[in-house]
Amino acid sequence: MIALLTRDLRLAVRAGGGFGLGLAFFLIVTVLVPFAVGPQTDLLTQIAPGVLWIGALLACLLSLDRIFALDWEDGSLDLLATAPLPMEGIVTVKALAHWITTGLPLVLAAPLLGVLLNLAGPGYLWLFVSLALGTPALSVIGTFGAALTVGLKRGGLLMSLLVLPLYVPTLIFGAEVARRGAEGLAVQTPLLMLAGISFGVAALLPFASAAVLRINLR
Repeated sequence: MIALLTRDLRLAVRAGGGFGLGLAFFLIVTVLVPFAVGPQTDLLTQIAPGVLWIGALLACLLSLDRIFALDWEDGSLDLLATAPLPMEGIVTVKALAHWITTGLPLVLAAPLLGVLLNLAGPGYLWLFVSLALGTPALSVIGTFGAALTVGLKRGGLLMSLLVLPLYVPTLIFGAEVARRGAEGLAVQTPLLMLAGISFGVAALLPFASAAVLRINLR
């Protein structure tokens, strides 16, 4: 498992699509929003948590099609399926590698980019907490979508259509944690809901993704 994780991280760094593409997209969204909204700092402060969460969600979405695509193209996925490793473990490692290369940089960069949107002071901590808790769910759900569309030509659009509705609960509660934190309100309820979603998908979806992969590899 560790060797597989190391290999996936090395491939992501060499390709440059994990760290670079997601962060660049996140930066572009954050920079463009103030130009569209105008010099209304109060409005920017109000919408900052939601904008940052949408930017992070879309940035995660960009790299999902690469989770299994390279392994499918060079035949590595067939070898992994016959290796003495549980398919559920392989799927979990793939999701973890995606989170480390895409989700974790977004979590670290979001508080810095919050300055551009005039995020309220207490919101920086809760934005970081909500993204740290919610982005793993985005990677696990995205891995399920990538497993559903592996091997399909131009499956990226189909995967986006499949995954985006599943992202909605994570987006709602993640942005709500950041918003309430920025406004000094209680965050316990949305935080617990967000944690429940993350732990729930991490416990269940690897089994579904593994079953889908076994069907696609037949």
